[in-house]
Amino acid sequence: MNYFKQTVLLLFVFSATTTFAQNSGYDKLGMQAMMKGDYKGAVNQLEKADTKSPNNANVLKMLGYSYFQCGDFENSIDTYSRLITVKPSDYSAYYYRGKARLNVANDPKESLNNMRDSFYQAAIKDFTKAIEINGEEDAQLLQNRALAYKDYAIYKSYKIKTKAEKTGCVTLFNNSVADFQKVLLVQPQRKDILSLIDYVKAQITSLK
Repeated sequence: MNYFKQTVLLLFVFSATTTFAQNSGYDKLGMQAMMKGDYKGAVNQLEKADTKSPNNANVLKMLGYSYFQCGDFENSIDTYSRLITVKPSDYSAYYYRGKARLNVANDPKESLNNMRDSFYQAAIKDFTKAIEINGEEDAQLLQNRALAYKDYAIYKSYKIKTKAEKTGCVTLFNNSVADFQKVLLVQPQRKDILSLIDYVKAQITSLK
């Protein structure tokens, strides 16, 4: 389990205590399922809790995360959007909504295939907002935005027809490199990031 998941689960444990004291039942069962890694079971319980308390930030946070872990990215996006309405300062909501949107963009259902461009853009905006809230010292946020820039640029590169489109694609790749380099400032031993930078630079060269 990476540090981000640990942080989220610890946050659930401590921030939800008061809520559970008031709303013990489905939300508590949902958390117990999450702690066991049973995210489908968690969704089942948390959807019931959400029906009882539709604007409960703790329930929405857990439900959005559980949907994400189940690969139900569309419901995860919707739930995190509701959480952001209730608690707009929660950077993790933007982070996971961005990850969900990036997953949809990279592997869309046929019905969403014509919306890939907008999902990539929305994912980048979400990661940017999370960084604005939590700061550029968070390597996980920077890395995910870098990946989003990279994936979006690769997607765009297959559709290049004009010089302007090529320039826009190179800009996306350069943004990816810049974010990966910021990750190295925080975590200089990351060989995987160095490899990604080399890969993105090779993509830029291939477009020239």
